[in-house]
Amino acid sequence: MRVDLFDFELPQDRIALRPARPRDSARLLVVEGSEISDHTVLELGDLLRPGDVLVFNDTKVIPAQLEGRRGAASIGATLHKREGPRDWQAFLRNGKRARIGDTIDFGGGVGASVVEKSQDGSALLHFAGEEPVEFLLEKAGRMPLPPYIASKRPADEEDRADYQTMFAREEGAVAAPTAALHFTPRLLEKLDAHGIGRETLTLHVGAGTFLPVKSEDTSGHNMHAEWGRIDEATAERLNVVRRSGGRLIGVGTTSLRLLESAADQDGTIHRFEGDTAIFITPGYRFRAIDGLITNFHLPRSTLFMLVSALMGVDVMKAAYAHAIEAGYRFYSYGDASLLLPRRRA
Repeated sequence: MRVDLFDFELPQDRIALRPARPRDSARLLVVEGSEISDHTVLELGDLLRPGDVLVFNDTKVIPAQLEGRRGAASIGATLHKREGPRDWQAFLRNGKRARIGDTIDFGGGVGASVVEKSQDGSALLHFAGEEPVEFLLEKAGRMPLPPYIASKRPADEEDRADYQTMFAREEGAVAAPTAALHFTPRLLEKLDAHGIGRETLTLHVGAGTFLPVKSEDTSGHNMHAEWGRIDEATAERLNVVRRSGGRLIGVGTTSLRLLESAADQDGTIHRFEGDTAIFITPGYRFRAIDGLITNFHLPRSTLFMLVSALMGVDVMKAAYAHAIEAGYRFYSYGDASLLLPRRRA
């Protein structure tokens, strides 16, 4: 499909630079079929059915943004995928100044050598020393805010808490599963009282999620792989929910993509551990999920393509036009939407 079909105008003042406080006070745009209505996240329990299950991503964001030097050259690195105990793929800024075999000094005794370089501007970095890489990143790294926030303000100490969900357990993400940022203990209590269940899986979100689609057609875009896991017991519980008539609602596009990667053609979810590079565009037949909670996405992005596949391009363009007119806040620290497609026969 043509990428320009997923374009829309977004005023810059709609981009949220800080999250709502408290988190569950964020607004929630509900799109059910083609019907649109305005709510708050705290109302979520009233909008779902008893027996529905929310599926969260328990990945934890690491401070994966690094600033270093190779000689006199300043080089930035954003880690995006672990390749081994001490090896990470990274997108480099000013990467032409670092050749294979060079060492980049990130300060604080943290250094990494360039093992391989790719045409897309990324490189394989090997971190020196014996301390765990996560410990080194705590010393030298910053929280990797999305570029549409980082271009407007630097990351600070507030972001270390703000850019982490309450479900964060498994270290390895370089971007937050932002739909879950809205959830609080208070909201979970309300969901429990309404008989709405929850499960967790792990997908380590990579920086590739922010890469723009540069081709004119979706067929020319290559998704970066991300590592995920659903254990066998979780998969079986999710299958029981669907067999009993409950709905699986992905909390975030990361949860949705992993569930769809783990499902067979009949919609049965299987144990999964490994990489997924699933790219969902209109025409895709959803097999595992019945709805999605997600923030508002960039024009022409793979994530806007995904929600358009779920709900329809025209429906999502109408929903986003309503959100812009009504003053919803966009992107990672912005408001949320609950997307419920018409149930298929």
